[in-house]
Amino acid sequence: MGTVIALIVFNSLAAAFDVFDFVDPLIGTLNGGHVFPGATLPYGMAKAVADSKNPVDGQGGFTSDDSLILGFSHMHDSGTGGVPSMGNFPIFPQTGCAGDMISNCFFTKDDRSTSRLNGSVEAHPGYFALTLNTSIRAEMTVTNHTALYRFTFPSPSANTTANQTPPYFPLILVELTDLQDSITNGYIEINNTTGRLSGNGTFMPSFGVGTYNLSFCIDFSGAEVRNTGLWYDIPILNQRSTSNPAPLPAGGWTQFHPPPTNQLLVRVGVSFISISRACSNAELEIPTYDFSSVLTTAQSSWRSKLSVISLDSTSVSPSLQKLFWSGVYRSMISPQDYTGENPLWSSTEPYFDSFYCIWDGFRSTFPLLTILDPVGVARMVRGLVDVFRFEGYLPDCRMSLCKGFTQGGSNADVVLADAYLKNITEGVNWTTAYGAVLKDAEVQPLDWTTQGRGSLASWKSLGYIPLEDYDPFGGALRTRSISRTVEYAYNDFCLSLLSPLSPTPSTTLSLYRSRSANWQNLFLPTQTSPTLPSTSPSLKSNFTGFLQPRFANGTFGFQDPVYCSPVLGFEDCGLDAGGGETYEGSVFLYTFYAPHQMSTLISLLGGPELFIERLRYLHTSGLLYVGNEQAFLTVYQFHYAGRPGLSSLFSRYYIPSAFNGTVGGLPGNDDSGAMGAFSVLAMMGLLPVAGQDVYLIAPPFFKEVRVRNGDTGKVATVRCTGFEEGAIYVQSARLDGEVWERSWLQHSFWTGGGILELVLGKEESAWGTREEDLPPSY
Repeated sequence: MGTVIALIVFNSLAAAFDVFDFVDPLIGTLNGGHVFPGATLPYGMAKAVADSKNPVDGQGGFTSDDSLILGFSHMHDSGTGGVPSMGNFPIFPQTGCAGDMISNCFFTKDDRSTSRLNGSVEAHPGYFALTLNTSIRAEMTVTNHTALYRFTFPSPSANTTANQTPPYFPLILVELTDLQDSITNGYIEINNTTGRLSGNGTFMPSFGVGTYNLSFCIDFSGAEVRNTGLWYDIPILNQRSTSNPAPLPAGGWTQFHPPPTNQLLVRVGVSFISISRACSNAELEIPTYDFSSVLTTAQSSWRSKLSVISLDSTSVSPSLQKLFWSGVYRSMISPQDYTGENPLWSSTEPYFDSFYCIWDGFRSTFPLLTILDPVGVARMVRGLVDVFRFEGYLPDCRMSLCKGFTQGGSNADVVLADAYLKNITEGVNWTTAYGAVLKDAEVQPLDWTTQGRGSLASWKSLGYIPLEDYDPFGGALRTRSISRTVEYAYNDFCLSLLSPLSPTPSTTLSLYRSRSANWQNLFLPTQTSPTLPSTSPSLKSNFTGFLQPRFANGTFGFQDPVYCSPVLGFEDCGLDAGGGETYEGSVFLYTFYAPHQMSTLISLLGGPELFIERLRYLHTSGLLYVGNEQAFLTVYQFHYAGRPGLSSLFSRYYIPSAFNGTVGGLPGNDDSGAMGAFSVLAMMGLLPVAGQDVYLIAPPFFKEVRVRNGDTGKVATVRCTGFEEGAIYVQSARLDGEVWERSWLQHSFWTGGGILELVLGKEESAWGTREEDLPPSY
């Protein structure tokens, strides 16, 4: 009888939990997070939100500050750097025009921009809403390729004549533009009877090359059409269409008689194919303008995706729970599934876009999705391989059907190797996939700005990327020689893991395993750091041995190991920076990047004790900017020197100081969910080493974490005994009842299910410290 009562109580508590209470899409909408907080489906193409007039933080559309609202648009990316992304064809509602004169309504961005009412913003998975200071309530939800808006207008007085100021004749405008005002070849057409607004334009990507074409189709429900027209700087009545309007800004508008319910439903279909496809997308996906039904379907999609995780969150603050669940949510905003919307080639394979960028996402977003949504990852891998089939190389960054800039190595190689190792293979043509990774390693494109690798002749002959490399076989920016060298080395290591797919497996394994050691050719054992900042007297602060730039003749150049850190020259090491040989990070940071040969690195740095001192210094001296993804693995590299407890300590140093549940709660660009994914993985207690079948064990932030595998249906559980404040160190562990001494485990834990039991305490223990317990080093 007691068991039955306990079961009833448990079910009652479970029923009271609503995951949406802990998903806050507004996290990261200030302080450089650049998060898209609007309505979307998991990996959805249509993304609807209010766009803020904030050129600093507005890359994702909306920002949680007092910025004016420019309009409501239907396509966005999330967490991006670069210039603002997408935000195409914004619409804007107005209750009426003063004096009943169309020219008295507000059309341009500067004229129509308005503030929102404080406290009016509401954001949940699949839904976004706010109230403008005109008292118009704007709500939005989405299907795959269509946004549905519900505008509720303030109740009018009984007088709806032209004498009212303004009279109650609502107007919806659309502008031919995007967030960065990049449109060319704009076209719009208006149906004077139905009020339909449709058109297209050519736009620029935000962090890449080329252009893309996008079409829209806007329909209305809820009121009779009163009038239509175009506008340039002023409106023009009863014009049906225009092409290449000049001067910009320009667009179209539809005006209505008073809606009987004071509501207008606005349906916006989008397509990369054509205007007719945009219209058919909208008509097929939202035939009846039933806002509640569309919202319910969107919410169900999110609940299904999030349901693979369950937690025992006893004694965990609501803020930390919000950080966790919001991170899971954001990891599934992008990449975006554009299958059926790719006009560049005809294929039966899935097509995903908004890999923004793989340089960021391979470290955390993809590894998290590998655990939570292996079926989705298999489709993404197939999409990447299809890009290779039709464009010749795997992308390192891709958005809006355009090639994005390559920031380091060819890191789609890591994504493919990771999927292969973890048996995420459904539908993947691994022969073609292997060929794609091999081409990255062996065939240099003429322009390696956006694909492949450069300086391959030097890489093969010298074993490193030289400073100021002379490259007669192709061209791009001659920068980042250190960071590219360490990334190329790891890319080659990942290729070696695919050697079973090679016609000559042993030769392939030997060649690329050898090349994966090339990072050592830039290690200068005598190099010191002359400007290391002083820190705690208990920590060593003078270190010897760093990576350094090297000329083709074998002599070394010099880059201060702290340059390109928050201490010195923080903004000086972008893609085209004149002096930096590391990308968005210092030599001090990049010297730690040899995730496949950590025992060698530790030896080069003077052994475990000196390695630990140096790594602690990185995290306590102000040298590390955790808002860039290269920082993530360094939080857990204490494992490799036999101090897993310090990994736990420093993960709790950054969460919640840098990662938290506020609107500014991300330390940097979310980068397609990479920041959120890292915080989720850290809080789950198993940090994956991307490109390897290795998960580093640290205590989770919850008493129990359970994950149901999407392929096998098996449930993996991490359970803590002694879970209390301050108990952050593993004392002992059991895996499926057997004593587990290693500080790491493999992906079979997630696919096969099982129970990892961790006994926690407030002091470091000997668990995971023996040499045989350390993670593998190849």
